[in-house]
Amino acid sequence: MAGLLPHVFRFRPDATAFKGSRLQTHAIISHIAQVEITYDTPHEIVDIVEARNYSWGSAVLAFLYRELCNATNKGKAAIGGALQLLQIWAWSRIIPLCPGLGAERVYMGQVQTDNNRLLPAAPYGATWNCEHTFTRTVRTTVRVIRDILDEMQSDQFIWQPYDLDSDVIMAYAADFNPQLWRSSCPLIFYTIVEMHRPERVLRQFGMRQNIPEAIDTRDMSLHQISRKNRTGTDWNLQHIQYISRWQRRYDTVVQRPPISNRRDTERGYWNGTTT
Repeated sequence: MAGLLPHVFRFRPDATAFKGSRLQTHAIISHIAQVEITYDTPHEIVDIVEARNYSWGSAVLAFLYRELCNATNKGKAAIGGALQLLQIWAWSRIIPLCPGLGAERVYMGQVQTDNNRLLPAAPYGATWNCEHTFTRTVRTTVRVIRDILDEMQSDQFIWQPYDLDSDVIMAYAADFNPQLWRSSCPLIFYTIVEMHRPERVLRQFGMRQNIPEAIDTRDMSLHQISRKNRTGTDWNLQHIQYISRWQRRYDTVVQRPPISNRRDTERGYWNGTTT
């Protein structure tokens, strides 16, 4: 992140902005607060049009995937990344964990009004932007949540919480680019490379799930790479093979037959995996 700041925000933090190897957020916020971000200030911030071409979403997911993996290590007591995405993912799919919602709900794409003034359509996370009922919302006791997950039934998981063919998704198709949600490709964030494996969760895209092939364990060696003592490393060259695969991401979009009957799909999968 520190290496990106001089290019994006024309900001080079000093040593006091770091806590160990982590850059403190307040240093960035303090700098941005002093910068007027307009198209007329090219010397203060990188070209906004160019910044929009960066794949911010894949970088965020790469970091979150790595943090989820590291969190499984014995003795690990902390996790980083965009955990709000993980929380929304769980709430929208795992029924026993979803908080009880009040009557007032805001749905993705729903236009709101304020004194006859139109407000932007709400993001997906705004679905839970309402009063939660304490009698139905799962609390933070880890043991209780583990028991809930252990006792889950097959009909308590929602594979498709939103319709990929809905008017909302199609209206924002150019921005969402839902086709790429099914691309089997690497996600890259500097030193971090994580594999995106939609072929293992095809029901999430309304497709029939076949028995997944074994994972290529050679990719696990990527977890041994870090930036420690690697000052000056050209990560474009270090990860050239994965960058090349990312550039061909439209060629690796997974396509399978649609689900016609959920019960038959589940029976065929479990019969094929039972020994």
